[in-house]
Amino acid sequence: MDILEVMDWLSEQGCCAVFKADGERTPGTRWMVIVSGGVLGKDSVFRTDQPSPDACLQDLLDHLEAAGLSPFA
Repeated sequence: MDILEVMDWLSEQGCCAVFKADGERTPGTRWMVIVSGGVLGKDSVFRTDQPSPDACLQDLLDHLEAAGLSPFA
């Protein structure tokens, strides 16, 4: 599963999701994912800043698993 598939699943769950690459940031944090609302809860926000898209995806999947959620179910 890739980041776009996870973002599609999140949108189906009522979440807002942003996946961003920012070349103006330092190399260690050029990629960012922010997810809010939906199944995470009305006032819940998850954000991770990482050096790669894969690291962002892994952080997001870990967060979802800790919350008892999975796009693989």
